[in-house]
Amino acid sequence: MSFFGFGQSAEVDIYLDGQETRKKVEVKGEDNKKELLYLYYDGETISGKVNVSLKKAGSKLEHQGIKIEFIGQIELFYDRGNHHEFISLVRELARPGEMIAHTSYPFDFLNVEKPFEVYTGANVRLRYFLKVTIIRRLADIVKELDIAVHTLSSYPEMNNSIKMEVGIEDCLHIEFEYNKSKYHLKDVIVGKIYFLLVRIKIKHMEIAIIKRETTGMGPNMFTENETIAKYEIMDGAPVKGESIPIRVFLAGYDLTPTMRDINKKFSVRYFLNLVLMDTEDRRYFKQQEITLWRKGEKVRKQMHGGNSGNVGNSMSQAQQQNEQNYDPNESNNVRSQESEHLQEDVFRDGKVTSRSIDNFQGQDPNIKVMTQSSVSENDVEHIPQTKIENMEREAGDGQNDSSNEPEK
Repeated sequence: MSFFGFGQSAEVDIYLDGQETRKKVEVKGEDNKKELLYLYYDGETISGKVNVSLKKAGSKLEHQGIKIEFIGQIELFYDRGNHHEFISLVRELARPGEMIAHTSYPFDFLNVEKPFEVYTGANVRLRYFLKVTIIRRLADIVKELDIAVHTLSSYPEMNNSIKMEVGIEDCLHIEFEYNKSKYHLKDVIVGKIYFLLVRIKIKHMEIAIIKRETTGMGPNMFTENETIAKYEIMDGAPVKGESIPIRVFLAGYDLTPTMRDINKKFSVRYFLNLVLMDTEDRRYFKQQEITLWRKGEKVRKQMHGGNSGNVGNSMSQAQQQNEQNYDPNESNNVRSQESEHLQEDVFRDGKVTSRSIDNFQGQDPNIKVMTQSSVSENDVEHIPQTKIENMEREAGDGQNDSSNEPEK
C-alpha cells in the first residue's frame, strides 16, 4: 500500500511446495460458499516460498521486516472481536531494509502439529492459514492463504452394536438395533426395528441424521441442531412381530468427524433420530448418538508374494465383514444369552430397571428399558405393568396427551 497514492507498494504471493500435485478439498467458508483448499494432515511439513513483486519498477520499498506465520485459530461468531489461537508459529523472512527488485523468500514449518480438523458451522469456524506481513510505518502489507486439514483415525477396535428396547406406556413397545456405534464418513448404517406391541395407530416412521453443534460455556452456550438427512422407513400401520430393515448410506452427505470439546470452545456430535407419527399427528422420537470418524484414503501398496493382498486390505476386509455379514436375526440368539445373566437385575419388585443391552452409554436415567428375556411373546399383553416410558413427545404438535389411549 502507498500513502495518498505516492510511494512504492507490492503484491505478495504464497507458493506451496508440490501444490501442482497436492490434493484439494472443498471447505465451506464463513459465507457458506465452498472453496477449494490444499489438503494437509497432522504432522505434515508446510513449506514453499513467498514471492514479493514491486508494483513500480525503479522505485524502492522500505520496510521494517518481513515475516510469515502459520496460525490455527477458532472464531466464535458471537464473539468476533476475539480469535482464539491454538497454533502460532513465526518465521522471519527478511530484516528491516529496502527492496529494489522482485524477491522470493523460502520458508518451511517442519512436522507441524495440526490436532483439529477444519470446520465451519452455524456459530463457529476453525481454520488454518499462512499469513505474510510486510511491516511498514504507515500500513502493513498482509497476505493470507487458507489450507485444509483432515484428521484421520484408525479402524476402532471396539465397535459394539446398539440395541435398545423402547416404548410408550400401555401403547407401544419396539426394539431398534444398529449394527455399529462408530461409522466412518463413507460407511453404511445397517439395522432393524422390531415391533413387540402395537396398540396405537401409527401412520408412518422416519429416521433422520442430526448434527448438534455446541459452542461456548455457561451463559454463553449456544446449541444448533441441523437435520443432515431424513428417510421415511415405514408408511402405514405395523403389526406385532413385524420387522423393518434400515440401511442409510453416509457417503452422499456433508459430514465431519465427531468433535468433542475442541480446545474447550465447541463440540460437534451426531445423532440418529427415530420418529413415529400416529394418525392424530402426534410425534414420538428417540435419539441415539453415533460416532463418526474419517478413514484414510491411502491404500498401502501391495508387496510381492502370495500374502500381499491381505496386508494392504486387512482394514477394509474387517469393515466389509461388519457391513455385509450383518444379520439382524443373529442378534436374537446373542440377546437371549446376554439376558441369562441380566435377568436377575432387570426384574425387581415387578418393575424393570433402567438398563440397555450392550452397555449403552448416555441413556436418560428416567428411561425404562426391557430385555427380551423378561417378556415372552405370550406375556406381551401384560406389558403395561412394566411402565415403559422412554419415547418422548415432540413439543408443539397441538395434540392433547389425554387422547392418546390404546386401542381396545
